[in-house]
Amino acid sequence: MGKRVTIADVAAQAGVSKGAVSFALNDRPGLADDTRARILEVADELGWRPSSRARALSTSRALALGLVLARPPELLGADPFFPAFIAGVETVLSQRGQALVLQVVPDLEAEAEGYRRLVSDGRVDGVFLLDLRVHEPRVQLLESLGLPAVTLNKPDSPSSFPAVCSDSESGIRRAVEHLLALGHRRVAHVAGPDEFAHAARRRAGWESALAEACVPPGPVVVCDFSAEGGARATRELLALADPPTAVVYANDVMAIAGLAVAAELGVKVPDELSVVGYDDTLLAAHVHPPLTTVSVDALAWGAQAAQTLLTYLEHHAADDVLLPPATLVVRGSTGPAPTR
Repeated sequence: MGKRVTIADVAAQAGVSKGAVSFALNDRPGLADDTRARILEVADELGWRPSSRARALSTSRALALGLVLARPPELLGADPFFPAFIAGVETVLSQRGQALVLQVVPDLEAEAEGYRRLVSDGRVDGVFLLDLRVHEPRVQLLESLGLPAVTLNKPDSPSSFPAVCSDSESGIRRAVEHLLALGHRRVAHVAGPDEFAHAARRRAGWESALAEACVPPGPVVVCDFSAEGGARATRELLALADPPTAVVYANDVMAIAGLAVAAELGVKVPDELSVVGYDDTLLAAHVHPPLTTVSVDALAWGAQAAQTLLTYLEHHAADDVLLPPATLVVRGSTGPAPTR
């Protein structure tokens, strides 16, 4: 009871050699059609399933992909993007009999050591490279280790790896243009850390949209993508002598925290303050008021990244992929600029 069915079991039941079973199960030529059909029928009846360990040994592959994230665990758990992205990856890997090896480490130095261990232990065939930095140092490291990768967005330095890209800058521009159309002229930005390329791109989108409208940029507060950081930034902005009438946040977590702070301080949203997030997480539509936000499909991003990396591993080449542009979802947290 519970014993794993092996090729030897299938061979004995079908009355053939183990070699014949291997030929049939791997769809190799050299067997009569009726023999192949009988072997496959017996394998199905016995409930035979391929051994991932045996597959790995026969292909000299780990049959696993890696994801190393240099984020504090508490921030990782609070950001809904990562669970959705990982779920998207798993929708592809589960169908291909592959595993995901996840490591959460405190900093870039530990992340680099994590890649070295994955290579030395032979645990993965390739990795997903997220959270690209300005002047990204990890691409060169992975190339030197011979560890294939797919990057989320293109790094600002040369890279031999395929990239799966989402245009975050245009999404933020749409958010700012929406606020400008509502009459806002003092639009602040709560940005992510300066070292992250996607935070820099979102800030650039905010700046360029205001510049094209000949509207001076409002105040900027940089924080860490966390709810606590978003709350602190919102308090700082609302305490200004001339506070903004609208705030564009670099993610939904910070924006939702900003809504809570505004309510605590008696600032009415959207009558006195308009709030825009980024990501369109599941909670965005269910807070009060519902959050206007830039919608990004993290699940699809994960699935496409997994498919691209598997293609790269199989063919030693893969094209860059540009995902559909981010869209602005307008809800109740934005409204006409207040008259002062």
